Amino acid sequence: MQKFTLDEISPQGLRIEYLEVQSYEMNIYLVYLATADKAGMVYDKQGHPKRFFSAGQIRETFAHCQVDRAVMKHDTPYDEMIGNPPKSADQVALPFSMALPY
Repeated sequence: MQKFTLDEISPQGLRIEYLEVQSYEMNIYLVYLATADKAGMVYDKQGHPKRFFSAGQIRETFAHCQVDRAVMKHDTPYDEMIGNPPKSADQVALPFSMALPY
């Protein structure tokens, strides 16, 4: 797995074959990208996974890119915390629109 930095994504219009928004509690989103030649998470300038705080922030960050397919996956620990059976290993990937609102 490789790292994508915002610096390498921002100046040019990157063609992204697959963009996965990983949704966590408290409005924290991480982004995983796959291009023709590499795949990995998006990192900030300090080398940490880039935290996004809204779907709009993700759309604005990648507005200049061509995104072929985008999905969102949500992970929550609450079922297991309250005694429910563990969730399945397969997470559901819901379509994620990259279109900016008017």
